[in-house]
Amino acid sequence: MKLGSSIRASLLGGVAALVIMAPSAALARAAQAQEEAQPAPAAAESVADGNEIVVTATKREQTLQDVPVAVSVTTAQTIERAQIRDIRDLSTVVPSLRVNQLQSSANTNFYIRGFGNGANNAGIEPSVGLFIDGVYRSRSASMIGDMPDIQRVEVLRGPQSTLFGKNASAGVISFTTREPQFKLGGNLEASYGNFNALILKGVITGPLSDTIAASIAGGYNRRDGYVKDAGSNTKENQRNRWFVRGQVLFEPSSDLKVRLIGDYSKIDENCCAVVNLRAAAPTAVIFALGGKVNPASAPFSDVIYNNFPSTNKIENWGLSGQIDYHAGPIKLTSITAYRRTGAITNQDSDFSSADLLSRNYQDLRINTFTQEFRASTDWDGPLNLLIGAFYFNEKIAQSNLINWGTQARAYANQLVLGGTSGALNIGSGSPTSDLELIFGGSEAAAAGNPALAGKYVGKFFSNGSGFTEAYALKDESFSIFGQTDFKISDQLTLTAGINYTHDSKNFSTNAVSNDVFSAVNFDDPRYGPFRNQLLFKGALAQQVGAQLGLGRSATALEIGGFAGANPALYGALATGSQAFANANQNVPLANPLNALRPLQYFPQFLNVPNSVESGKVSDGDFSYTARLAFEFNNHLNAYVSYATGYKAASVNLSRDSRPTPSDLIKINAAGLGVANLTSGSRYAGPEDSTVYEFGLKGNWGVASANLAVFKQSIKGFQSNLFTGTGFFLANAGKQSAFGIEFDGMVKPTSELTFTVGMTYLNPKYDDFVLSGVGNLTGTTPGGVTPLSATFGAEYDHEMGNGDHVILRGDFHYEAPFALVEGLPNLTIKNAAGQVVDATAAIQAARDFKQEINQASASLTYAMHNGMELTVWGRNILNKRTILQIFDSPAQTGSISGYPSEPRTYGVSARYRF
Repeated sequence: MKLGSSIRASLLGGVAALVIMAPSAALARAAQAQEEAQPAPAAAESVADGNEIVVTATKREQTLQDVPVAVSVTTAQTIERAQIRDIRDLSTVVPSLRVNQLQSSANTNFYIRGFGNGANNAGIEPSVGLFIDGVYRSRSASMIGDMPDIQRVEVLRGPQSTLFGKNASAGVISFTTREPQFKLGGNLEASYGNFNALILKGVITGPLSDTIAASIAGGYNRRDGYVKDAGSNTKENQRNRWFVRGQVLFEPSSDLKVRLIGDYSKIDENCCAVVNLRAAAPTAVIFALGGKVNPASAPFSDVIYNNFPSTNKIENWGLSGQIDYHAGPIKLTSITAYRRTGAITNQDSDFSSADLLSRNYQDLRINTFTQEFRASTDWDGPLNLLIGAFYFNEKIAQSNLINWGTQARAYANQLVLGGTSGALNIGSGSPTSDLELIFGGSEAAAAGNPALAGKYVGKFFSNGSGFTEAYALKDESFSIFGQTDFKISDQLTLTAGINYTHDSKNFSTNAVSNDVFSAVNFDDPRYGPFRNQLLFKGALAQQVGAQLGLGRSATALEIGGFAGANPALYGALATGSQAFANANQNVPLANPLNALRPLQYFPQFLNVPNSVESGKVSDGDFSYTARLAFEFNNHLNAYVSYATGYKAASVNLSRDSRPTPSDLIKINAAGLGVANLTSGSRYAGPEDSTVYEFGLKGNWGVASANLAVFKQSIKGFQSNLFTGTGFFLANAGKQSAFGIEFDGMVKPTSELTFTVGMTYLNPKYDDFVLSGVGNLTGTTPGGVTPLSATFGAEYDHEMGNGDHVILRGDFHYEAPFALVEGLPNLTIKNAAGQVVDATAAIQAARDFKQEINQASASLTYAMHNGMELTVWGRNILNKRTILQIFDSPAQTGSISGYPSEPRTYGVSARYRF
């Protein structure tokens, strides 16, 4: 059976089983349910189950059953009992959501239905919009942290345009925290686990007066690293973070409510471990220099080698104010927010104990101001509407520094020797083989100035040389949006909405490379005689090797022996080889120095703005929503919808920010070109998404089931691919996915609950010609599993004294999938930087697939006095996987990756009052 058929069968089988179970379970318990109320968990807040959960996905309070939108809800109770520690863990209970933390503690990637981007490149806003209490968070660095006052997390799947001012083309994750209460209460929690993990958090709330209530929450989270860095003798992948969050609620009347929120958080930890997954020639050189990397055969040995521990210092704070005013049936809402994020990171980016790259330092500052106004109606008539306006202003300042280390020169020399079979080197002092002397001598001869002969001596790969960067980006946007619901009949509702968003970005760069070797133009006409010699020697060695039947090029000794034994034939071969050299010495594709281009790791940079590139990008777009929702009866609803979404252009703030092919022609014509400047992307155009969706929602009291079938696509999807130096940012022509989503709950008894969630996806690039690894049209995007599923079970037994014993288990599965489409450093490119062969790059990516099998469980004893004791474990089967793969920096052919966490377990104590 084919994989696709097997997946469909499994998904539909799971759907059918739960749908069949739901009505039968409901009928079996109908009489009992009418006679007795279900007991609430002891010492815990009583929460609704299944489709009775209240959500605000449509900016109105509705039950999950009544809201005609594909949305997954994770309640505070689930977050506590499933031991969800931060937003990375959300994907274990929401199958359509995938979350990855990668390069640093400040970078988290979110994917919904296989669509997502944004982290690691500050110029890219995520396709998945992130909101906390209605406030848009533009970067994931501001989203990491425990929140003891969390109420629920809603994951809205598909484009959300007409209800959220800052549109998101792939979906929205919305966090809702509890408002301050006019009754004293709160909770305190302490947790201890393996790797010396300690979590302390709590919240207290209560009245300050008859009209003012307040709450304050805080938390501390620390853990030893679980990866040993044998190079720096430290532990990596540790945690050390804390936060405080305060709220004030002013409610002078039933018509007016003002909510003020302030938060501050800080992270200072060593993250994130990188392991070697495939060794290549550079790996052997690292060992020859006395350096070490982990064996590629043991990526989960949790031993790595760096020269120094990584730095992740992140400071994040913000203020927000929300005003809600009811003027009769009209509700007016204003949300004002200011946020500031600062992240300082530093990393040994060669990921070895050899000192190749001395450091990779970044200082990132993000200041964001947002203002939203909304007006919504709650009329008794058939028509209700919501209109709003949103303003967004953000400033980004980013500086970077990456340098060659003390062993870079020796490292590069070994690679040059190996790549040229010993014919060339760096720093030997030989005028016929030392590249520094050869390039300097060639320029001296061409200029008739002997003093230039020593121009490069001692400067190639010198310690401390490298790349300094400074980027500035200002983003300003506004949107006007609205949505109306019209009840055609008691059972049928028509929804229509529209959004117009305009976004403008101004950016500038100040990046300078002082790496001398990277500034050498291998195609320079002054090096023609040298290239001629290399081509002649290479062609002759190849011809003689063929004559001798060696299956390789002949050595100098073998060529000499052949010439003495066969002078006539040797003369003919030499004449032909010289003719070949003469014809190709100035042909870029035939340049014998091309093999050394990967060592030009810090190429010259053309800064923006310039006379060709303005450093400005501006665009706007209309988005629409149309939906029909039909209520068959009190138990079953259906909807069919069409929606579009939009995400503005993104800017490439990385070392690989380069002019477009068309701009490169203009730049060279204007005389602005710098050495080795190739084409790439400064920015990617906007994304336009479309989704057609059909959904069913059933609720039988003790059971519920939701089904969504959709076809979703994004034109201009912003692909952000790490190249080993920076990022290749490009628009795909079109990326699409057909999918089926199902989630449900069955409660066969008052004590037992079963949940299931499944997502089937069939994604593809309908059109992606100019990706970072060539033409990907018709292929499957990386990072998208064809099937994800989550199964949960909870047993809540009430003791005779009112205490509860609660046993919970979850299992999350993702079918094998490729992590990326390809690895750019393994492609073969022409002199203009265009990919001409990506076979090895794509195959390498296919060799490393991810499969997730994660089981978690907890056992809680909840006392009626508010005390709870829990024993818990996550990934209790200790199933490890690689979260992401990438080209090892400055090590062409090597592959690196991020390993997942091992088994974690511990005990927790919580007290509610």
